[in-house]
Amino acid sequence: MSTVVARSMSVSVPSALIGPLLVFVLLDGFIQGSVVSLLPVIRDALHTTTGPAMWITAAQFLSAAVCVPAFGRLGDLYGHRRMLRVALGSITLGSLLCALAPTLALFLTGRVLLGPLSALLPLSVGLVRDRLDTAGSRRAISLLAAALILGATAGTATAGPLASVAGGGRTVLWNLVVLAGAGFVLALTPRIAETGRLASGRMDWKGAVLLGLGLTLLLGSIAQGTTRGWGSPPVVGGLLLAPMALGLWVRSSLRSSEPLVDVRAMASRAIAPAFACGFTAGVVILGGQGITVAFLDAAPEKAGYGFGLPHWQIGLWIAVPALISFLTAGASATIGHRLGYRTMLALAFLLVGAGFGVQIVGHAVMATWYGGHLLSGVGVGLAVSGLPTVITEGSPQDRAAASTAVYYNLKTAGGSIAGAAAAAVFSGLLIQSTHQPSLTAYLLLWSVCGVLALASAALIRLTPRT
Repeated sequence: MSTVVARSMSVSVPSALIGPLLVFVLLDGFIQGSVVSLLPVIRDALHTTTGPAMWITAAQFLSAAVCVPAFGRLGDLYGHRRMLRVALGSITLGSLLCALAPTLALFLTGRVLLGPLSALLPLSVGLVRDRLDTAGSRRAISLLAAALILGATAGTATAGPLASVAGGGRTVLWNLVVLAGAGFVLALTPRIAETGRLASGRMDWKGAVLLGLGLTLLLGSIAQGTTRGWGSPPVVGGLLLAPMALGLWVRSSLRSSEPLVDVRAMASRAIAPAFACGFTAGVVILGGQGITVAFLDAAPEKAGYGFGLPHWQIGLWIAVPALISFLTAGASATIGHRLGYRTMLALAFLLVGAGFGVQIVGHAVMATWYGGHLLSGVGVGLAVSGLPTVITEGSPQDRAAASTAVYYNLKTAGGSIAGAAAAAVFSGLLIQSTHQPSLTAYLLLWSVCGVLALASAALIRLTPRT
């Protein structure tokens, strides 16, 4: 880990606990970042086309929509270490299937088994909340958020070049099998103590099915909207059925004495604004990355905008803001202690909004535009590390992992919806007689992201002062 992380670990956070958890979260980010970078290579290796290949990312998102809240609640009930081991076992098996898969169908089966990847951080947060005091918990959560950013950055930056050097994506996929297996072995060691204070009650399987069904219908319909068409019966049907299923889940949760997720607590002033801001973070971070790549790739002589960078340079340009986010995430516990988490998060979203404003004004000059991108990176790091802390501390002690899991599902939903919206805008606002999106499309999307960030800065002020 970096010097910043190593120094932070020495303050109130026992390395015997946080060390293995950082490895798991790094693994989460690295595997997800690597597979996204390899999508074109995997598509060609499986002899399929772009449309069906879109399911490679959609399959894991859909699996995560079900796995994350279920694993979080099961961890609260039966032990976070136990569920970490189950998750890493599933991830290892899924990685192996992906490396061996001769067909898209088998590859997608492996991707479904990778769904528990997104549960590693909520389960780690559950262990941290159980074992550490408030100061140590805040420090540890900031480090875990930073590790997730670092892992995703490393995976995105290294997978493509490694595949080029190794002569294909299979070598990278086999490396991921080795990493997942090493994580599983580490989880089996006695270094990680089991949760000492387990929740009482039982698993709300009805709630898990309804929540998973609603999120699957929503995310699946969004994922297929750009390929099947937004007016196609499966997409329209899914978008209509999703709110019905989610409504039934809310009704079931309110009537249950032991719900999967405490909906009333989610609606409280302490954490409801943070959940809403988590959705915005998904829009800005997950949805905005594709817009950034497209703008860096656009050739100014053809489109009239963009910077026409080669693909290998784009990865490096994107990595720098991600590294800045990693550093600010690692420092968020200290900043939150001095300013208060409410003030820090408001500042974080103001920085994100200001960054998009600079990008809009300075889009014609690389230095100016990139300065805005870096400014947003500072805010993103503070936001993604501070929000889980606010949600965890605002939730009941025995529901820390489940509440954090809902936050990450909301962030994923925000990214999925933003990606679909960006695809629709890019398809609708074209340069005349070309297939290139117009500059107006980019300015519109940046404006929406900036407005959402500023609205989040105001919304987070509704949470109690820490």
